[in-house]
Amino acid sequence: KHISHRGGAAEDQFSYFRPRLSSTRSPRPFIFHTQSLTIMSTTSKLINPALRSALHLNSSKGVTPAMAKSAAAYLSSAPSGGVHALPDLPYDYAALEPAISAETMELHHSKHHNTYVTNLNASLEKLDAAVSSGDVSGIIGLQGALKFNGGGHVNHTLFWENLCPKGSSEFPTSGVLKDAIDARFGGLEEMKAELGAMTVGVQGSGWGWLGYDAKTGRIEPATCANQDPLAATTGLVPLLGIDVWEHAYYVDYRNLRPKYVSAIWDIINWSVVEERLAAAK
Repeated sequence: KHISHRGGAAEDQFSYFRPRLSSTRSPRPFIFHTQSLTIMSTTSKLINPALRSALHLNSSKGVTPAMAKSAAAYLSSAPSGGVHALPDLPYDYAALEPAISAETMELHHSKHHNTYVTNLNASLEKLDAAVSSGDVSGIIGLQGALKFNGGGHVNHTLFWENLCPKGSSEFPTSGVLKDAIDARFGGLEEMKAELGAMTVGVQGSGWGWLGYDAKTGRIEPATCANQDPLAATTGLVPLLGIDVWEHAYYVDYRNLRPKYVSAIWDIINWSVVEERLAAAK
């Protein structure tokens, strides 16, 4: 089994990974962090990384303020002596059948998500070394790997949380989520149709999202390519994500992405989605 609830907190898309103690009795989903994320102690070289990056980069020629801020934020996402770890799931691999098979869940979680975590940690180690030596070229060269693997870790952690066994998936008959969906789409079925069509239409690999726009106070559908995080890409707070990389559905649906997207509505954890919305307001 892969069952646990763990605490975390963050202030922006980079510090998503910063840990915070919270009760294991009543985990609460939130905007840029997740109860499933955990940090494990290690002998990593990432010691006081944010301070180190500030000291080295602010005195290095060719380093822009934006670059220094980005490097410091990435490094501070992993605490002193810590690395990101694959989160346990709050359900068994077979719990989402028949919508998603146990085989797909095991491959997706233990192989694909784990690869993003492993590569994120490796990229942070390289960034730490580049910051320590004032290697501007090295810092720039790592941005793609950090965005891809960091985004993959963030997106999948959110994804696992917004799924649940079919018997536990129940859309609320009243409350902030229903009101928001009615106001933007006219109703749940209309939301499924619009977001579903956008998600199916993602070219190549990517994600479909339901997000909260803090500027307008409304929820909006969106898509992101590859592993680009919703918040960093669009400014929307992620409420619900649908992974449409082929590894998320090919074992079960082959190339029939529309069938997979249609089935996933049966296993959405609407309680998590609503709690994220309430926290974002």
